[in-house]
Amino acid sequence: SFGASRKFRILALIDDCCRENLCLMADTGISGERVDAVLSPLKQIERELRQATEAEMAEWRERVDLAKLAETTWKEEAKAALKAGEEPPERPKAANPGEEPFAPRLLITDGTVERLAVIVARQPRGSLMARDELSGWLQGMTRYAGGGSDRPFWLEAYGGRGYMVERMGRDPVHIDRLSLGVVGGIQPDRLKGLLFTSDDDGLLARFMPIWPDPVPIRRPRDTLDHGFLDRALKRLLSLQMLTDERDITRPWITPFSEEARDLLDAFRHTVRSWENEAEGLLMSFTGKLPGLAVRLSLVLAYLDWAVEIGEEPHEITVAHIGRAAHFIEAYVLPMARRAYADAALSKSERAARRLVALIRDHGWTGFSTREVLRLGRTGLSTVAELNPALTALEEAEILRPAPGPAVVQAGRPPRLYAVNPAVLREGP
Repeated sequence: SFGASRKFRILALIDDCCRENLCLMADTGISGERVDAVLSPLKQIERELRQATEAEMAEWRERVDLAKLAETTWKEEAKAALKAGEEPPERPKAANPGEEPFAPRLLITDGTVERLAVIVARQPRGSLMARDELSGWLQGMTRYAGGGSDRPFWLEAYGGRGYMVERMGRDPVHIDRLSLGVVGGIQPDRLKGLLFTSDDDGLLARFMPIWPDPVPIRRPRDTLDHGFLDRALKRLLSLQMLTDERDITRPWITPFSEEARDLLDAFRHTVRSWENEAEGLLMSFTGKLPGLAVRLSLVLAYLDWAVEIGEEPHEITVAHIGRAAHFIEAYVLPMARRAYADAALSKSERAARRLVALIRDHGWTGFSTREVLRLGRTGLSTVAELNPALTALEEAEILRPAPGPAVVQAGRPPRLYAVNPAVLREGP
């Protein structure tokens, strides 16, 4: 049966973002304010949680200092006894200071994989990574001289499964449930470059891109109810993970009702039709939408619970999965199609678009293949790249072969094409 685990994070509270999804905002000048809507309440809650652990941390450090002092005193007494030819004193059983208290980290703005592993290993419900500029973070994943990469770590962070971080010179860190969310902004041009240059290993497809139109400039008419956000966040934080007979925490499993399963099956068939019409990264993204719907249905169920008085939800209903599916179809998928527009095209279609742009830039009414190849443009610099573009434009009646010169010099004759005048009349 379909189920959803309650490895819940606060990212879910704002904009219905999924607890195990990565959110990417194309920077239209307002993404910073939108991200702040998520981060500001989290920072305040985290500040209160850290203050609550300060006294506990001070007591632990005092116990550590006493244990170190007892060890130092014994070593000095043992040295003196050995020097005097006497029996050294028995080593004292120093008081165990216990495990270092852990200050919750709801929000992380930077950090190495090794440091994040330590945090998440102590915090099985996960945390949120927030970056102002995601392109640097993505490109920095392969910065290691030995060819290592952080990408496997972040690929696994999407599913919340177990993971082992092992690096030279460091003790290995085992994470029972690697659960990290990511939110941040990126410039549209940088996003386009990443889409075309990145390997399709599924990492970018795990992001939920949001590229909204700019909001009209107007004076704010409503004030934010900080009390409401504070109450909702604290109620979500009150959720506890289960502990099994081996004292290992595990998520709570919330099952789908029979009607919700039927609707999810219907949604999966719809997604399959969308997937068959998609290309490239958009196809990879579309294939993950059923899983996203499952996650969002759980998010919506707990958002309802966070703001209303009542029992914690023990079942995902048809209303929850219906709202999640509608949100995906009406908002998430159109946003992805907009963000992945160029990368969703096949290579021949992208090459054809580049060739049309080149024709317009030069105002060509006709051209030869040699002229195009001499320019050395990306995606059109070889015959193998150019031929599919020519075929596509011929089929679209944008180009047609033109007769060659009456006298041809030695060598292969040039391939000439005439351009449909309508192409030059259109805007850029």
